[in-house]
Amino acid sequence: MAEVYLSIGSNIDPAANIRAAITALKQHYHHVILSPIYETEAVGFVGDNFYNLVVQLNTDNPPDLIAKTLRDIEHQQGRKRTSERFNSRTLDIDLILYDEMVLKTDLLELPRGEILKYAFVLKPLADLSPDKLHPTTQQTYRQLWAAFDHASQPLWPVLLTVE
Repeated sequence: MAEVYLSIGSNIDPAANIRAAITALKQHYHHVILSPIYETEAVGFVGDNFYNLVVQLNTDNPPDLIAKTLRDIEHQQGRKRTSERFNSRTLDIDLILYDEMVLKTDLLELPRGEILKYAFVLKPLADLSPDKLHPTTQQTYRQLWAAFDHASQPLWPVLLTVE
């Protein structure tokens, strides 16, 4: 079984959409583990704040099938895909790690570059798996978070009960 990590975010009714995403993921996958949830300001556009977290799960599904499942879950929650990269969204679920796989295609990038760019991906990943090594930098997520410029991308914990 592959150890898989997903990044989840929402800034449209985020509590309800995060809960719905977790429920849907648990219907598709077993052994779903959640990081703490963080609130952050919108990045790249003016909009409502986001709730973000990282999820770990195990699956035998290949990355392309996981990505399709994630798009289906986003669609079920009303995600509208536009040509704008940065915009408000009901739900954004990205496959960010698949074991130690390094892959770059038109549809998938593993590990996702967002891990090293955005606090809202790196911090929950470091919380969930602090001693796991990033496949290309070979640094732990704890080390990467310690070196990250925290002040440039503030985030704060959200107390949200997710079943």
